[in-house]
Amino acid sequence: MLQLTEQCVILELKAITKEGILLELASAVHEKYPQISVKTMTTILSEREQIGSTGVGDGVAIPHGKIPGLDRLLLCFGRSSTGVGFDAVDTRPVHLLVMILSPVHLASDYLQTLAKVSRLLKNSDIRNKLLQADKAQAIVEIFNQQIGS
Repeated sequence: MLQLTEQCVILELKAITKEGILLELASAVHEKYPQISVKTMTTILSEREQIGSTGVGDGVAIPHGKIPGLDRLLLCFGRSSTGVGFDAVDTRPVHLLVMILSPVHLASDYLQTLAKVSRLLKNSDIRNKLLQADKAQAIVEIFNQQIGS
């Protein structure tokens, strides 16, 4: 079962650039999963961003990529109260980011997860709850109730 964990929730991102955000999210994953190199993650995520921004609008970005050697899907959540320029489709700053990392061999699960996260973040009530949550556990509960199945 796919789950978001408190160790992969950043309540206030410090970075103010897209590259900095990707590095901060990758570093959070690396702390929990040290076998996954920060450089590998940021390279793959940056290459994906060059294809097209993962800023989907409404203050949301879903950076994602397939990581060689990874054995299961991972999620990492980050929030920026000030917002970050992410080349989003609506040109507005991004406040909520959910990074999805997938093993190379789980293409179907990867696409299903991307769709679930996207649907979740299209809901303005959920976005508001995520913006207002003051504890990582609250964010984890929102995600795991909605996409943990």
